Amino acid sequence: MGRLIRFIFIMFMLIYPVLPSYSALQGKLDYQIPIDYTKLSEEELDSKAGVYYNLALKTYNGKINDEMTTALNLYAVLCNKNPKSIFYKIRLGILYDIIGKDRYAKGCFYAAIGVDKSQPEPFFRLGEFYYRRELYKRALNMYKIAYKKGYQGHYDTLYKIGDIYEKFGDTEAALKYLKLASEKSPNSELDSKIQRVESANQINKEYYSDTRIRLIER
Repeated sequence: MGRLIRFIFIMFMLIYPVLPSYSALQGKLDYQIPIDYTKLSEEELDSKAGVYYNLALKTYNGKINDEMTTALNLYAVLCNKNPKSIFYKIRLGILYDIIGKDRYAKGCFYAAIGVDKSQPEPFFRLGEFYYRRELYKRALNMYKIAYKKGYQGHYDTLYKIGDIYEKFGDTEAALKYLKLASEKSPNSELDSKIQRVESANQINKEYYSDTRIRLIER
């Protein structure tokens, strides 16, 4: 009887760290753990989590599959095992973002920022989160923080900042960042975008120049 009680207690302690991720997916707690975590080191857990993370990204088609569930649970365990790791929090946040669990995704990214505010990636991930939801003002703020904290040469950050400025009609600022992105990774699609923004920028300059002349003449 004593052994049974100890076994139940150990199983509860193993399941407890993954409850937030699973309850977020299903709203109930009848999950059977597929891996005996007691026999795995953090290094082994990290390796398995990486495998399932990549599988989850490849196989997710709008429905929660085994790969996604396992990746979520493994990173939940790793976050519990090493709460100072921003990498685990970011990975967990990305997975939550993919399946549309907005509150959990943002919670993970902000938790990563809470661990180390000097790192640019959590801010970039929040930028991606807001960008996908067309909350462009918030996205721009996060991208610019990531830029200031070390992502000056990060293509996606530069491109997204330029793209948002284009959406806002600030063609001068858009060109600045799009050209910086092109320096990092030139491609024909970006070249076409830059040409389009340059044309719009020229029109803007002519418009404002004509407007100033009319105001002076008055």
